[in-house]
This record gives sequence, structure tokens and C-alpha cells, in this order.
Amino acid sequence: MIRLARPDDLPALIDIEREAGGLFRALDMTAIADDDPGSVAELTPYQADGRAWVSVDGEDRPVAYLIAEVVDGHAHVEQVSVRPSHARRGLGSALIEALAEWAVSRGLPALTLTTFAAVPWNAPYYERLRFRVLDDAEIGDGLRAIRRAEAARGLDAWPRVAMIRPL
Repeated sequence: MIRLARPDDLPALIDIEREAGGLFRALDMTAIADDDPGSVAELTPYQADGRAWVSVDGEDRPVAYLIAEVVDGHAHVEQVSVRPSHARRGLGSALIEALAEWAVSRGLPALTLTTFAAVPWNAPYYERLRFRVLDDAEIGDGLRAIRRAEAARGLDAWPRVAMIRPL
């Protein structure tokens, strides 16, 4: 089941992010695996504004989440993560669909995200969900600022792309 995140869910989102990040170790991307998963304080604005969704297990505990913002007039996937123990069950795609419904209800024409180009559960996965890589000339100012911030954090040590999915 997917629902909006509640304040008491936020600590679990940090755990999910830490667990999901661990998968990058197998790709020799230790810096990503060890990246700071953020804090409850950083997640709170998303939750308070209704831009944080969770997929929960049978006991209503989050096992996956998505947080979003509006960037360049599109619904932007800021982060989507799934506990490895719950991977390959369609939870990530269901969260993306929840965001798509939210975006359509607000008149937003597309979803965007930034991701690693060659990581199997990143760009290749999103392409299966009907995203496509944006050409540099198509990237708006907001998305360009996100990419600059990612580069400043060292994420460009591996190829990254910005992607879009029209709604």
C-alpha cells in the first residue's frame, strides 16, 4: 500500500536510504554507499507539504519511499529508495505512479529526476518506466542547479543524467 508519509515515518526513511545505498558497494561506488542519508529535519518539509510517499508492509511500516519537489514546472523525484529486502516487487514504480497522479492533479506536465547513467537500478530502470534522458539544451535552470549541487557533492565521479517522463 502507498500512502503519504507521516511524521513518525521519517526515521524509517533514513534507514531505508542507508540500506538502499549499501547496494552501491557491489559496483565499487563506496562513496555513494557511505553518503549521508540525511536527517528527519531535512525530510520534514517534504512530509509537511504532502510531497513524501511511503510504501508500507502489512504492519504499516515503510519499506520504500519517494520525496518530490516542483522543479522547472515539473514534479521532480528528489529521492526514491526501496529496502533491498523488498526490491523487485514494483514498489519503486508504484511510488513513481503515485507521484505521476499527484503531478497530473496539479497540472504539472512531466516528471523529472537525476540519476546515474550506468547503474542498472538507475537510468536503465527509469527508461523502462518511460523516462528519457534530457539533452543538455532541454535542462531548465532548476534542474541545472540540482546537477551543479550534485557535482559539488562529488556525484559526477560516475556518469549522471537528467531524465524526463511526460505525463
